[in-house]
Amino acid sequence: MSKRSPLPTSRTACCGASTTPSPALPSLARPGAVLSDFLTYAIVLLLLVQALWRVPSALRGRVRERSLWGAFAVLACAWLMRTDLGRHLVEGLGVDDLATLLKHCLTVAGLCVLLRYIAAVYRGVGSLGGETNRRARVTMAVQHYGVLAAALVVIVMAVVFLFVLHREPVQGDSHFMHRHAGEPALALYMPLFYAYCGTVITLAGYQWAAAARTASRRTLKTGLTLMAAGMAAGVLYAAVRAVYAVLVALHPVSEGSARTQEIVTDTLLYLSFLLWAVGVIAPATQAAVNRVRAYRMLAGLHALWRDLALTAPDLVRHAPSSILPRHPATDGFNVLRDLVSHDPTPHVRLGRYVTEIRDVIHTMRRRAPEDLYQLALELAESEGHTGQDAEAAAQAYWIMAARLNMRAPVREPGVPAEFPSAGEDFLSEEVPWLLRVCEAYAQADPAIAGEVLEDSLPPHEVTT
Repeated sequence: MSKRSPLPTSRTACCGASTTPSPALPSLARPGAVLSDFLTYAIVLLLLVQALWRVPSALRGRVRERSLWGAFAVLACAWLMRTDLGRHLVEGLGVDDLATLLKHCLTVAGLCVLLRYIAAVYRGVGSLGGETNRRARVTMAVQHYGVLAAALVVIVMAVVFLFVLHREPVQGDSHFMHRHAGEPALALYMPLFYAYCGTVITLAGYQWAAAARTASRRTLKTGLTLMAAGMAAGVLYAAVRAVYAVLVALHPVSEGSARTQEIVTDTLLYLSFLLWAVGVIAPATQAAVNRVRAYRMLAGLHALWRDLALTAPDLVRHAPSSILPRHPATDGFNVLRDLVSHDPTPHVRLGRYVTEIRDVIHTMRRRAPEDLYQLALELAESEGHTGQDAEAAAQAYWIMAARLNMRAPVREPGVPAEFPSAGEDFLSEEVPWLLRVCEAYAQADPAIAGEVLEDSLPPHEVTT
């Protein structure tokens, strides 16, 4: 059986004009087709996961958040058009090889939205001096004309694709440029597409590489470096493909050269998107780690916060959840509801917890016996605690005794009683210390705290 030539001896353009034969490129099977398909679907999945993950921020956010979400969503659709599934979704529309045109147009649109995101990042820093000012001016200038350029590129590509290039149903795994080898219109279609892609990718890589040099956090620096490296691979890919498209359109190439080109450019393309996608995930991973850490801190503070909130309900913004209180079946649900409700983020909720704990303790200090902390510290030391452990245990006993005192205060509100501060820095000092106090609070005996309170009262106020 003879091998099917990738180009027929004569063709008819979609507008009906007959054409002369064009030089044929040897039919090529895709190198590493299975691995290529796996990487394509992996990239689609990565982009879709990123798009879905960023839906809440896109709904709540502004231009920057919406643009980044849009770039992921559109580029995921563009990569989907490279798969058999994507081609199957559009083949019923009756336009041969429509998936290829959609892939290219969606890529242009996705990069245009990505350019909008980059401009949004740098909008507002144009008044700063030095290199940042220059980068901002370059970005804003390119973005100003980027949308118009994208529209013109899509229109020209669509016209050339529909009315100039010779199309036929796609068979097998042949590449777009192989199917149109020898057609001069290919020298306009592909270089125009790659010129726009290369321009946006170059700008993105320039901005991310510059930002990586000044990034302070390791995860952000790593992410920006990976993204810049991905853009460098993308620029090289676009340059090689543009030159190859012109060469294929004007002069036939050997089968060995064609295979080498496919292997090199496919590797660059997959490397570019994988580095970019992983680079974007790196800072987001740190954000996820911070959220988990905030929830762990909230869980550690919850018992103390709940007791203090019930002691002074007027000082808390949201009362603790009390669905079927004191029922074992609902205890966990009430705790979970307190940890996830009312505030937009766990970090905001953590700040509220700490502020309300601080406010209630200050209120209790105005009513508590003045020597209560010294007695609590002596008790903690008598139990064998030393150093910071003794201070944490003393504060736990003080809080328990002060809560008991709030039921029948020993004095009218006045000068706050002694109670050491938890530190000035919120995350590095105050929260860790409160968590330490909470651990001691969970182990403290309320009966002993009651004895400490009685010892601090004047003899005539001690009740029997």
